[in-house]
Amino acid sequence: MRIGIDLGGTKIEAIALADDGKALLRRRVPTPAGDYRAILDAVASLVAATEKELGRDGSIGIACPGAISATTGLIKNSNTTVLIGKPLDRDLATRLGQPVRLENDANCFTLSEAVDGAGTHGRVVFGVILGTGVGGGIVIDRQLVTGRNRVAGEWGHNPLPWPRPDEFPGAQCYCGKSGCIETFLSGSGIARDYCARTGKRLAAEQIVEAAGTGDGEAQKSLEAFRDRLARGLAAVVNMLDPDVIVIGGGLSNIMPLYTALPALVARHAFSDTIDTPIVRAAHGDSSGVRGAAWLWPTASAV
Repeated sequence: MRIGIDLGGTKIEAIALADDGKALLRRRVPTPAGDYRAILDAVASLVAATEKELGRDGSIGIACPGAISATTGLIKNSNTTVLIGKPLDRDLATRLGQPVRLENDANCFTLSEAVDGAGTHGRVVFGVILGTGVGGGIVIDRQLVTGRNRVAGEWGHNPLPWPRPDEFPGAQCYCGKSGCIETFLSGSGIARDYCARTGKRLAAEQIVEAAGTGDGEAQKSLEAFRDRLARGLAAVVNMLDPDVIVIGGGLSNIMPLYTALPALVARHAFSDTIDTPIVRAAHGDSSGVRGAAWLWPTASAV
């Protein structure tokens, strides 16, 4: 049995998978705000409750925002800032009394979709999370590619490609730079664009709904979002040329994206023909936690 834990900013989710990928159990608890020790306790309690309910032990994989620094072994680049500078994997292994494997949540999302999701037919899979932030991951032959500095796939912290005059220098990003892809393609990026057009402050979900009911300015914001997404993905295609791009996160539910994106990407990518499939995640918001479970290649690897 594989146990996956998705450590999010607002919730911690656990899943138990059988060897064939069937979900045996799924549980969620709120994430303790700003309390590192309480987060460790919550994860340990979820694992213990899962193993008790199912009557067996399992391997443990963790998906979390950020990554483990190759230099220090501590968490870096996490928007759950209480984790930054902490030896999260080692602390959890000590608390649980067994090894754990920990990876960035976007990497886990991509692994899940490559193993038994929307990307199973592709050898090279690029996974995209569009939501509160903009994440990415790379899987080749069902193996994660994390890179020498453990930042492979972090396309959201590159500049928006081919920026237009009104897009430069762009909004300030939490990473300290301006004009990152994340500042345009996150939920707050759509909200910022709509506010600039109308002076009204709506959440991304409300803007999508307004566009569907004929709000012309909301439709323009979504058109701008789609065009910027296409430019960002064209740069990925130029660098990686994946067999498939899988999109997840809350903004993956904007269904008109999937019909328009391929042609827009082809307009910018460096090739005479671009036929890269761009598809919606098969497992929805379960992909991250499922990918965490799949960090162990076999359930007997503990």
